[in-house]
Amino acid sequence: MAESIFFSYEEAKKKNPELKESDIQSLREWCAKQPFLPKITDSELALFLHSNYYLMEPTKNTIDTFYTVRTHVPEFFSNRDPINCKELRKIFDTIYLFPLEQRTKEGYTVIFGRLRDTDPANYNYNDHMKYLTMNMDLWSYGTGPIVGHVICFDVANLALGHAARVSPLGLKKFLYYLQDGMPVRLKSLHFVNMSSIMEIIINMARPFMKKELLDVMHCHTSMESVEKFLPLEIFPNELGGKAGALEDLHKARIKKIESCRDWFLEEQESARVDESKRPGKEKTATDLFGVEGSFKKLDID
Repeated sequence: MAESIFFSYEEAKKKNPELKESDIQSLREWCAKQPFLPKITDSELALFLHSNYYLMEPTKNTIDTFYTVRTHVPEFFSNRDPINCKELRKIFDTIYLFPLEQRTKEGYTVIFGRLRDTDPANYNYNDHMKYLTMNMDLWSYGTGPIVGHVICFDVANLALGHAARVSPLGLKKFLYYLQDGMPVRLKSLHFVNMSSIMEIIINMARPFMKKELLDVMHCHTSMESVEKFLPLEIFPNELGGKAGALEDLHKARIKKIESCRDWFLEEQESARVDESKRPGKEKTATDLFGVEGSFKKLDID
């Protein structure tokens, strides 16, 4: 797998004394006995271990979930060519999505999202999640093991038509990955400029959210209440911050994603499980998420 987007494993060990070579070696040996898993680098093992606070069994579960979800949710994790995939090019035009350069006082990194095109007809939830997971890959692999990550969405201009394009099953898939498969220490989730439309989406998502995530979810009607949790200066200028203009930050992020095209193309071919080699019963999308028809649909004309 291409290493160009990765933090240095050796540097990570220097910065994180809890990251022990003996634990990484134990994980290497465990992975070698899991024939269904792809080849996993030491950098990735370090991320998985750190995100689980150096607990071995939870780390193994995260590794399995991470690659299993990427295999069984192709709508988020396949066709991730940032240059030639027309659906991605469209969602790039529809959503602002990028990590903020400045960290919080605790040392957390923040990923920020907002609608760029407010027309619901141009919004596609699966493509949004694909764009988000691509950003999260570069976000976590680029920063390496750090004390925490924060997700912040400005939900201003969200319309009923956007909510109608979100399905309970789609929410369940993303939240399962976020809570059980993503190798980050998620410290908080913020929704800014909260509205009744976002309440509809949160109510759809609530059955799939663990108490731990619900406990760190915060809904804000204005940036003033955000300031109790996150310094305002780290945000884009349009939200009262000093990080720069939304358009400039957006263009820089798209350029960064495009520069990692080779990695995304290689990752979608190699970083998947081989269910035929899984010990015991093979897993399917139905095993993980249930049957689509069993989910109550949000019916909005």
